[in-house]
Amino acid sequence: MSSVDSTRIGFRDALLHLAKEREDIVFVSTDSLKVVKGEPFLEVFPDRVIELGISEQNGVGVASGLASSGLLPYICTYAGFLTMRACEQMRTFVSYPNLKVRFVGANGGLHGGNREGVSHQFIEDVGILRTMPNFTILCPADGNQVYQAMLASVDIEGPVYIRIGSGREEKVFPDGTPFPLGKIRTLIDEGSDVALFCHGFITNRVIEAAKQLKEEGVGVKVVEVATIKPLDQAGIATILEKTGCAVTIEDHTIINGLGSAIAEVIAEGNPAYLVRLGLQDVYGESGFPDELLDAYGMSVQDIVEGAKRAIKHTKV
Repeated sequence: MSSVDSTRIGFRDALLHLAKEREDIVFVSTDSLKVVKGEPFLEVFPDRVIELGISEQNGVGVASGLASSGLLPYICTYAGFLTMRACEQMRTFVSYPNLKVRFVGANGGLHGGNREGVSHQFIEDVGILRTMPNFTILCPADGNQVYQAMLASVDIEGPVYIRIGSGREEKVFPDGTPFPLGKIRTLIDEGSDVALFCHGFITNRVIEAAKQLKEEGVGVKVVEVATIKPLDQAGIATILEKTGCAVTIEDHTIINGLGSAIAEVIAEGNPAYLVRLGLQDVYGESGFPDELLDAYGMSVQDIVEGAKRAIKHTKV
């Protein structure tokens, strides 16, 4: 595959690749084909696109029927239109019967800020789905990782949710880097003073913060948690045992997201001090993504200060 900068294109290209290998793959569109620039898929597989218009609840119902008939449906639209507008259908008709439906949620986090505004920013999606049994939840960091996550997750039993962005994400990993399905991945290991846990499109900021901390003599581990469910509890516990403190950074509300997941590991026998960075039980606002992340406490300097606060508390 060629380099993919956009998470939306990463999804589309992977879907094309998979559909060429498998006859069971179907794309369910709720007026969302253009969201992922899916015209090439329509051109190659016109009989494998089911266009339903703006009807997400119906879309999930159709996907459920397709899955129960032996097909592998992918339904992609804005993250909140799935996890909120069609929440009941995802729960009752897919999660409960544990069907193989693939949900792909665009505009996860604040990244849709200036183009589509606050109504199309979705900071609750991961938290909603963490409560549903059987779901696998993946939060890749860039377009290439979305592509790899699609390939890695195609044969998972039960429903899968893949969080993608606005299409303007920075590249994090070299082309072709495998996606670590079900496992954490240590991106930087420069000591054991503090662990920085992250996932998704904010990862580059965390890496930059780690470089700054290293220059100040702080030993940092940067750990990607791209599979938020099922959680790699053993891997996280091993990191916490070494550092005794951590910071979680997520473009999501801190409630029931990555921060809560790490807190649960801590509470269940892996004591450590935790600082949670993300949206602090507030809604976002319209604006440019980088400005919004800075405004809501997820700047590089915020991450640096959060790490120092965690270390200071641990050493008291």
